[in-house]
Amino acid sequence: MRTQKNRRFKALPALAALALVLVLTACSSSGGTGGAAAPTQPQQEIKQGGSLVIPLSEVSETAQFYPIVVNGTAMEVIAVTAPDGTIRTAFNTCEVCYSSGRGYYKQQGSALVCQNCGNRFQTSQVELQSSGCNPWPIFAENKTVTADSITIGYDFLAQSTQVFANWKR
Repeated sequence: MRTQKNRRFKALPALAALALVLVLTACSSSGGTGGAAAPTQPQQEIKQGGSLVIPLSEVSETAQFYPIVVNGTAMEVIAVTAPDGTIRTAFNTCEVCYSSGRGYYKQQGSALVCQNCGNRFQTSQVELQSSGCNPWPIFAENKTVTADSITIGYDFLAQSTQVFANWKR
C-alpha cells in the first residue's frame, strides 16, 4: 500500500510542471499581454519587380501586421488608421532596439509596445517620427497610396532588410 501512495506523490511534481508549461505556452501564444502575437495576414514573398500591396479596406484602428520575405529575410509591415483617420505605415521593428531581436511591436489598445524596452508608442504617431524608440517609419516617398491600396515596392523593401537581420530571435 505504501509504495502505491509513494508513486502517486512522485507523479504530482511532474504533473504540476506539465500544467505550468501548458499554462505558460497558452499565455505566450496569445501574446500574454493582449497584443497581436501572430501576424494578422498570411506571409508573402516579395520578389524583384514585385510589391507589397495593402488593401485600404483591411486597415483600421487595430494594427494589421503584414509579414513578408524579401531576399530570404523575414520582415513585417504595420498598417494602421490613426485616430485622425489617416493611414500610417511602418516596419514592425524599433529604430533603437531592432538589433536586439526583440525590437518589434504588439498592439495594446491604441499603443504599440516594444517587446524589448517596453516603450509605448501611440498609433497616432506612427510614420510621423523617426530616429527614436518607435516603429521604423515608411514615409510617403517610399510608397504609393491610391483610393484603394498602399503599395510598397521591392526596391525599398530590399534596402530595408538589414534592420531585420536579428528580428524576433
